[in-house]
Amino acid sequence: MSRIRVLVSGGAGFIGSHLVDRLVADGFEVTVLDDLSTGKIENLQCHLGNGCLCFVEGDVRDAKTVCEAVKGVDAVFHLAAVTSVPFSVAHPDVAFGVNVEGTRNVLDACVKNGVERFVFVSSCAVYGEPVYLPVDEKHPLSPVSPYGLSKLKAEQLCRDYFERFGLKTTVFRPFNVYGFRQRRDGYAGVIARFVERLRSGLPPVIYGDGSQTRDFIYVKDLVEAFVKALFCEASVNGVFNVGSGFPVSINELAEMLIALFGVDGVKPLHADEREGDIKHSYADVKLMRQCLGVKPAVSLKNGLLEVLNDS
Repeated sequence: MSRIRVLVSGGAGFIGSHLVDRLVADGFEVTVLDDLSTGKIENLQCHLGNGCLCFVEGDVRDAKTVCEAVKGVDAVFHLAAVTSVPFSVAHPDVAFGVNVEGTRNVLDACVKNGVERFVFVSSCAVYGEPVYLPVDEKHPLSPVSPYGLSKLKAEQLCRDYFERFGLKTTVFRPFNVYGFRQRRDGYAGVIARFVERLRSGLPPVIYGDGSQTRDFIYVKDLVEAFVKALFCEASVNGVFNVGSGFPVSINELAEMLIALFGVDGVKPLHADEREGDIKHSYADVKLMRQCLGVKPAVSLKNGLLEVLNDS
C-alpha cells in the first residue's frame, strides 16, 4: 500500500515543523512549502535526506510555485501565514497578501490537482473580544486586528471552496500555542518571550496589568487534533477550537515561569497595553473532544518544563 502524500505549507515554522515530525513518524510522505521568512530549515534537518521529506522553498503568494508543490499530494495542511498581531497592525497589506491571497492560491491548487483534504489553521483571533466565556465555535466573529480579520476571510474561502468545488476542508482555531522551536524575537508568543528574558537574566515584560487571561495549548496536543481530522469524515466543513479549556492570567504565567527558573526575587516589568490585544479568552473544547476524540494531554506546568528542557 502506497504512503499517503501530504503537503505542509509553513512546515519549517514552529507548529508546522512539529506537524512534520508527527507525519513522518506516522509514515506519511511529506512535502514542505516554506519561504523561510520566519521558519528555519534547521527545524527539518533530521528529516532531510531520509526519503520521506521533500522541501520546496517558496512563497504562497506565488501561485505557480504553490501549484507545483501541490501536484501529486492527497492532502494539504495549510499553516503558512503572517501570525503576529503586532506585525499585522504595522503591515496589514502583507498580512492580507499572505493570509488571504496565499490561502486562495493553495485552495486553487488543491482544486486543480484533485486534492481530497484541506486542513486550514486559523486562529482564535477571529472571535475578537469575547462577549461570553468560554468561547465556543458559535461565538460571534468580530476580529480586532488585521491578523484576525485576514484569518476570518481565509476561513470564508475554505467554506466557499467546499460549497463550490466539494473540497473537503476543515478549519482549526488554535488558542495560544507554545512549545519547543517557538520564535523568540519581538513578534514571539508570550511564553517564548518570557523564557528568553529569564534566560538572559532579565525580568519578563507584561503588556498591561497582567490580569488578562489566555488559554495555552501545547504544540503536540494541537498536532494530534490536526492528524485526527485527516481521517475523520465528521470534521469535513467543520470548525474546531483547539485549546486546554482553562484560562491562565499573564501574571500567573509569569509567576509559574519565575518559579520554574528558581529566581523567586524577580518581579515582572509592566508596559503599556498593545493595540489589538484582547482582555480575556479561553476555549470551549467540547466539539474537539466529541468529534475528534482529542483531549489535551500535557498540563501547562509539564509543557513549560519540556520547553525549558528542550531550549
